Amino acid sequence: MGDAYSNVGYGAYAIGLGRRPAVLVVDLQGAFTDPQYALGGLPMIHRATERTAALLEVARTRELPIAACYTAYGGQRDMPLWKIPAVRNEFLYGHPCTALDPRIAHPSQFEYCKNGPSMFFQTPLITFLVRQQVDTVIVTGCTTSGCVRATVVDAFSYGFRVQVAEDCCGDADEGPHKDALRDVGRRYADVTDSARMAEYLRGVA
Repeated sequence: MGDAYSNVGYGAYAIGLGRRPAVLVVDLQGAFTDPQYALGGLPMIHRATERTAALLEVARTRELPIAACYTAYGGQRDMPLWKIPAVRNEFLYGHPCTALDPRIAHPSQFEYCKNGPSMFFQTPLITFLVRQQVDTVIVTGCTTSGCVRATVVDAFSYGFRVQVAEDCCGDADEGPHKDALRDVGRRYADVTDSARMAEYLRGVA
């Protein structure tokens, strides 16, 4: 039995896989992966970090493009009006919570700071992907209903084939995680998993 969306054609087509993929890692920084910080005790994000780290190893063996971002600000004057105290108080340039998780950071990949939810918003990411001739992006990171979803929408808007590895994404709660994936899967992306994406990356020429 379908639902109101599928009944009128949402999700009728698959996005499919291209020939030049890149892996995008959204905000797997200490603030979300280290339990000493206010947002660092979320089990789904810890699972996502482990799965993403394994997928990145596959991408590196194939010498494929990887872009990983973290979020930080100079202070309240350049910060959007976040409703999350930890972001306002801790996500500041030089704070240790802004460092990428050691399982994610690597000298071979493109790493940069973003200031909005999307990895694309006023960042050098699109230039990096175009210069690498990327046609497919695999989105990973946190949080699924926030910065991951924003990144998926922008990747779609720029014309990339978008794949979201479900087990490489995490959120504070399973409900918003599943809702966000269901929604982007109807419109903008193929929702997949790390095993299928690893197989795809190993087969890239």
